[in-house]
Amino acid sequence: MTYDQHEPGRDRSRPRAEAAGDAAGDTGDITDELVADVFARACPSRRTLENVTGKWGALALAALAEGSHRFNALRRRVDGVSEKMLAQTLHVLERDGMVVRDVRATIPPHVEYSLTPLGERVAARLLDLIRLVEEEMPAVLAARARYDRAHAADRGAG
Repeated sequence: MTYDQHEPGRDRSRPRAEAAGDAAGDTGDITDELVADVFARACPSRRTLENVTGKWGALALAALAEGSHRFNALRRRVDGVSEKMLAQTLHVLERDGMVVRDVRATIPPHVEYSLTPLGERVAARLLDLIRLVEEEMPAVLAARARYDRAHAADRGAG
């Protein structure tokens, strides 16, 4: 099964696991044959990308890269997220294998969220992007000001 059409430099004649030299053998799982292509409409990687790069997903992953957090501590760290949105975000990130929810049987129950190894790798890339955006904010703000000046007449005509 494949979701992509073509990608330069990759041998598409074999499943990704086999092409990567996976010695584990055939598990019979359809994911062994998946070659993801985020540009293909039906590819599940597109939904995962949305989960990771959405505002709350990216911020939750970045916050969890700092270490494990309890739900309310994470909500305080990700300023502006509602309880409902954070719960939904953590649920999809857990389903995608990036976040682990650790429930400790205490009274009251103690729940902590942390990153899986996959979540750590994704968060590291997001943190690089976050740092780049933060560093380039003066250029972004200057570009916005130029754009707003150039399009001031457009706004007035509306």
